[in-house]
Amino acid sequence: MNLISNIWKHPKTSVTGLLIAVVTVGSALSQQGIRLGSAGNGSVVTLVSGLATALLGLLARDPSSSNHSGANSANSTAKVGVWALIALLLPLPFIGGCSAKTVAQEIVNWTPALQSAVATVDSTAALLTPADAPIFAAATAGFDAASNILVAQAKAYLANPSASVLAQLQTAVVIFEQQVNASLLSAARIVNPDSQQHVLNAINGVATIVVAILALVSSISTKAAAGRMAAQSAIKLAAVRLWLNDNDAAATVASHYDEPVEWARVQIVRTEAGLAEAGF
Repeated sequence: MNLISNIWKHPKTSVTGLLIAVVTVGSALSQQGIRLGSAGNGSVVTLVSGLATALLGLLARDPSSSNHSGANSANSTAKVGVWALIALLLPLPFIGGCSAKTVAQEIVNWTPALQSAVATVDSTAALLTPADAPIFAAATAGFDAASNILVAQAKAYLANPSASVLAQLQTAVVIFEQQVNASLLSAARIVNPDSQQHVLNAINGVATIVVAILALVSSISTKAAAGRMAAQSAIKLAAVRLWLNDNDAAATVASHYDEPVEWARVQIVRTEAGLAEAGF
């Protein structure tokens, strides 16, 4: 009875909690490829999640200046709702329906961060125990070559935005993404907690950028081409989700696009859900 009474006394809080739960469960279902039927060009899961996100934004309001004590939790919920609504109404920087040439330029813009992240991977082995270093080195051996090829293909497409060059870019990003996913799974073989943390930090830095680039490339690919890319992705995002660091990913995206971290978090959730629904 207390539960029912609390819902009746605090309807806005109860509804907000329910909507947050809907968005969370919807994202999890999308990442697992569960659609629950079609709705237009998307699925029932993404439609319900989107509506819940919009309603969260409508429920959110700026906190009153006279209500400071005990309001931290309410303020946090309000801010999440505001950024969820903004992210729903505005296009995402890396899946916003841009032209192919604009997307290629965005990929090139990620180059400095990608090269820095790969350099961090290269220097991480020195921080690991003698037993863990060879495992990490073997798992990330192809990162330098894959990143160089991906950047070269993006620059080539920027100079010559043709279907043949786009196909090479699609192949390059899928190969790199699969290498990153495989390296994340290899982290499970590293039992030393300090070594594993170093490994995950280094690989996550690359993973965040590669997933952003994958979303960019997918956004300019035909449905058939995206299907081929997904079919080549043997290791799905859902399989490595446990090893991804949401906080570091949000900080990276927020810094790159010069935006609030709250917005970046929502973008990442939507991007991962979209890729998962596409079969990645």
